[in-house]
Amino acid sequence: MFTRLSLRLRVLLFFTFMALASIALVIGALYLGYHRSAQSDLATGFVFAGILAGFGLLALIVGIWLLFDENVSKPIERLAATLRTGAHAGVDVTMDTHQARYLGDLAPAAQAVAGQLSQSTLGAAQAVASETARLTAEKDRLTALLTEIPMAMVLVNPAHQIVLYDGQAAEALAQIHVPRLNASIFDYFERDTLLAAHTSLAESGSEISFEARGTEGKLAFNARLKPLGHAPGYMILIDDAHARITPDAARPLIYDFDLMDQSGDQAFDEMPIQALTYAVFDTETTGLLPHKDEIVQIGAVRVVNCKMVAGESINQLVNPGMKIPAASTKVHKVTNEMVADAPDIHVAARQFHTFARDAVIVAHNAPFDMAFLRRHRRETGVEWDHPILDTVLLSAVLFGASEVHTLDALCDRLGVSIPPELRHTALGDAVATAEVLCKMLPMLASRGFTTFGAVIEQTRKHGRLLEDLN
Repeated sequence: MFTRLSLRLRVLLFFTFMALASIALVIGALYLGYHRSAQSDLATGFVFAGILAGFGLLALIVGIWLLFDENVSKPIERLAATLRTGAHAGVDVTMDTHQARYLGDLAPAAQAVAGQLSQSTLGAAQAVASETARLTAEKDRLTALLTEIPMAMVLVNPAHQIVLYDGQAAEALAQIHVPRLNASIFDYFERDTLLAAHTSLAESGSEISFEARGTEGKLAFNARLKPLGHAPGYMILIDDAHARITPDAARPLIYDFDLMDQSGDQAFDEMPIQALTYAVFDTETTGLLPHKDEIVQIGAVRVVNCKMVAGESINQLVNPGMKIPAASTKVHKVTNEMVADAPDIHVAARQFHTFARDAVIVAHNAPFDMAFLRRHRRETGVEWDHPILDTVLLSAVLFGASEVHTLDALCDRLGVSIPPELRHTALGDAVATAEVLCKMLPMLASRGFTTFGAVIEQTRKHGRLLEDLN
């Protein structure tokens, strides 16, 4: 009955109830004080009445605040988060009108606006899909053409970061490290030699041949630097006779031309969150105690410009040097036989450390996973000094600390599907976390948290959540 009244009438009745309850409390306190004064003196009775009325009003205010928080504040917070999810994460949302039943017509009106927005977006999406199909066809034709060219190709921006590589180059680079968009080319080729060739290229303006020496003393390639005309940056070409390329291997193009304009000289805290590179990872372990259990699997993917990069991933089994309990195997399906010939944590951790170089590390409940890696930092010889984001805390910033922040709940909220066979596998959970991150980044920007420093400042307000989890 109450929920069918107009919102303004409900507010009037609410404040009327507050006034009447306050008057009743004061009258009741005075009445009790009067009876108390009959047993002692009038002053004592009035003091007793004042104290009683004060505590009564305090209890009334706390009770009203709890009702207001549960039936007004939280529903408004959830409604705002749902609207942002639909507007910025591309999720088809449905308003929970029951939770917002005391907010009058607000939830139905918001649902109507969201519906209209979805209809408008659908038309735009169809046009975009048509254009995307055309561009995809052009890309496939270009890829097929480049496949026939017997050399590997890497496009590098003026800040010496990788903007494009083809499948042939991916095989060449992988002999040194995992190929990565937006990574420094100096992660793969010796800096002094490459810079000397680049200086010659700038002076002559024409193609330069040189020996590209791999970092850490790994391999050397006969390569050429080629200018891009009036465009910034340069191209590295490697003859496939020196790149050890598999003849029949798939050779897709991996690229992001937005990286051509990246300068790399901006303070990290001032970097836009949607322009950062993220290494999103997850681990599976022998148990839940970082000080004694060990990692049995590391899964990781890279996110560049709010998109997962196809092919840039790690799915590495790790020999823990101890037996995997049957209870743990039941969860993640990793057996002792599977890890018998796998590298140990020292090798696997160094591989992931390189994979995450110059990127923000992201995980769901990051302190848990990072504790396993940091425990072995002396033996592996690497320091985990990367900036870190935790999707548990990002969820709290966007949806409120009182909500559930498990990975499953976050995926449900943002329309991300985890195939059952991939849940609780390191790579499966890393991919799900990356998809969630890609949806949350524009939502954070819409709240005004556009830089990495601003986002970190907000997550610190919810640090207690991780303490409770761990």
